[in-house]
Amino acid sequence: MAVSVSEFTEYLEKYVSFLIIEKNLSPKSIKAYMSDLNMLHNWLTENEVDAITSDILHHYFHSFNSAGMLKDSTIKRKYISIKSFFLFLVHKNWIEQSPLHNFGKKFKTAKRIPKTLAVEEIERLLQSPLIDRKQLTTPFRTRLSIRNDAIIDLLFSTGIRIGELAQIHLQDIDLKNQVVVIFGKGRKERLLYLSSSELIGKLNDWMEIREQFRPKNDTLFVNKYGQALSIYGVEDIFAKYRKLASINEKATPHYLRHSFATQLLENGADLRAVQEILGHSSVSTTEIYTEVSVKRKRDVLSQFNPRNRLETSK
Repeated sequence: MAVSVSEFTEYLEKYVSFLIIEKNLSPKSIKAYMSDLNMLHNWLTENEVDAITSDILHHYFHSFNSAGMLKDSTIKRKYISIKSFFLFLVHKNWIEQSPLHNFGKKFKTAKRIPKTLAVEEIERLLQSPLIDRKQLTTPFRTRLSIRNDAIIDLLFSTGIRIGELAQIHLQDIDLKNQVVVIFGKGRKERLLYLSSSELIGKLNDWMEIREQFRPKNDTLFVNKYGQALSIYGVEDIFAKYRKLASINEKATPHYLRHSFATQLLENGADLRAVQEILGHSSVSTTEIYTEVSVKRKRDVLSQFNPRNRLETSK
């Protein structure tokens, strides 16, 4: 029996509880699921659909292809969200079969090469907080610069996501033993070693002045009001030093993660080790960085390999 649109709304509330309690997903992941499902609900309402069938869902996904407004990867994510929802209903015995059963929908997603920064750009970015600090005149601005210096370096030195950085609490980091616990997607924990002595120094400098911000919680990084620094705050910090360092103006904090992973592989790191460090659930996600590494080596060898400039007689 097909799910009616009114039942769909009721089931959504139960599904949210399931994601929170049983799946233990982060608020960000739950928001993404609900965004996809609410978009389906709005489409069903606008098109005056009474019941959700396989044919109806075919029309729904075909509407994306016709409009051409969404990326392949976005459409695939929406499909996965809707599929997971109906599998939940089957699991609870509220429906006998998912309308996506034997759907036969295949998605061709374009493989996108991760965008990275050149080594010289990263060096300028890491130096920019110190250069900025020499020009500052107030103690408050200087303290902010010390915090920002630690943030930029931590992002590149560990390859963590800005959302993961914002979730670090004081009990998660041990500067004496140079380790930090990171809570990644799906709230999976991973332990990272802070190998850079310069980074440790910057973090210690920040810890010495952190109390002057009168923290209202125990997150490692706080804003000027003493509240937890948000991902938007981190993005603003990155944008400031991106401009000061005169690097790629389109770069985002995620470029640092991509650059970190690519350079690890270029320096000889094992693929599975990089997978664990980045917190990828599948090694196939990490493999994309090997393509960047190989492409760089191919470009360098094509342009500079001395063998290509030698003329030998046959």
